[in-house]
Amino acid sequence: MNLSISEQETASLLGTLQVANLKFQKTYPGDKPDRQPVHTVYGGANLFKSDTTLKMGEVALRSLKSYAPNFCILAKVLKLENHEHFPTLEKDIEALTKKLDDMTAEERKAEPAWLAYSVYNKMVTKLQAEAVEDFRIDFEDGFGNRPNEEEDATAVNAAKELAEGMKNKTISPFIGIRVKPFTEDLKARGVRTLDIFLTTLLTATNGELPPNFVVMLPKVTIPEQVTAMVRFFEIIEKKFNLAAGTLKMETMVEATQIIMDEEGRNPLMRIVRAGEGRLINAHFGTYDYTASCGITAKYQTMAHSVCDFAHHMTKVALAHTGIFLSDGATNVMPVAPHRGDNLSTEQLIENRDSVHNAWRIGFNHTTHSLINGLYQGWDLNPAQLPMRYAATYNFFLSSYSDAVFRLKTFVERAAISTLTGDIFDDAATGQGLLNFFLKAINCGAITEEEATATGLSLDEIRTRSFYRILEGRRNKK
Repeated sequence: MNLSISEQETASLLGTLQVANLKFQKTYPGDKPDRQPVHTVYGGANLFKSDTTLKMGEVALRSLKSYAPNFCILAKVLKLENHEHFPTLEKDIEALTKKLDDMTAEERKAEPAWLAYSVYNKMVTKLQAEAVEDFRIDFEDGFGNRPNEEEDATAVNAAKELAEGMKNKTISPFIGIRVKPFTEDLKARGVRTLDIFLTTLLTATNGELPPNFVVMLPKVTIPEQVTAMVRFFEIIEKKFNLAAGTLKMETMVEATQIIMDEEGRNPLMRIVRAGEGRLINAHFGTYDYTASCGITAKYQTMAHSVCDFAHHMTKVALAHTGIFLSDGATNVMPVAPHRGDNLSTEQLIENRDSVHNAWRIGFNHTTHSLINGLYQGWDLNPAQLPMRYAATYNFFLSSYSDAVFRLKTFVERAAISTLTGDIFDDAATGQGLLNFFLKAINCGAITEEEATATGLSLDEIRTRSFYRILEGRRNKK
């Protein structure tokens, strides 16, 4: 066969392309398989105690049991699949629950009530075992502007409480601090609080940080604010003999200028690069962002179209970079308006209706986020936690069969694909499909064993890497 290009010319051309391809792959390595919490709970630093997250779980479970003591009630409130066929009388609900309890997991899946029953029971288990996945000790909006002496004292006390929680193993698996923004007016206060907090914590723990500790920097608008945080981290790491890069940070997407700068460009990638590998997550701030768009308070909700625009712009800018994204918070709290032991029947009904209405709003907001590929959000009150997990478990369980088919088919096709250098074609796509199951396992929606329906073994799933799975299968041939 005659060719128009010599081997030397081909090598030169493809060598140039290789440089560009590898540069692209470094910038866009694909979705990160690490565990991402389904939410971050923000709580005022002045209220933080070593066992705060445990107490939040108790409040959340009590709220669920008070206003939805069984899965049938929850299903009807949220209009879960087949809810219209569920019984309403207590004796009939008890009979249906016992019937489902006595079935095997596979038998149960054939029942119309399977999804709602599974969602409810997984919620209860989660709230008992690990209600809060991620917590942010908040010195910004959740704390407010207070005298310097008070904020200094609060920073010391919060750090000591965190150290106590580390010792007693009573903190959430992910935890961190949100300081005031590095704007011209507040930069000195933000740095001072962070310095006091980290110095107190690291002194109390002999240089040990909690697992998955992160610093949230809010209201970021320019890369230089992130750069200043990185330089501060370097000073702290050197002082306490921490390995370089130990301290990680997040940024908040809550101003229009972080979506589009003065030159009409999206600056998010430049802000991420300013983090020098330390910036791992970008959180959306619903209410500051909508306010910056001129939306009045009545309409500042997660459902507003300007939020979807910001989400998609953020997705486009940071997709496949390995940066986690988080949606914002629902501001309607599922808290009963009437308190006390001697409430009238009318007041009890008002309490129930108020909580159920807030549940529906929170459930729908979280579901909307999940559908749009945002697997994390904010919670501001422990009573919001039940709906965080109701929406999350409903999303993963209702999508399970389709996801199994897609990944199983993709694995079979990819197994016979060719290698290009050390990179499998479509490995990033495969990782994205695998990540659905990893996220579902991490939050308790499914078990590792249930993920083996994809044709993957437990050992393969535990690699958390689609590339390594294919590489392992190819090496066995």
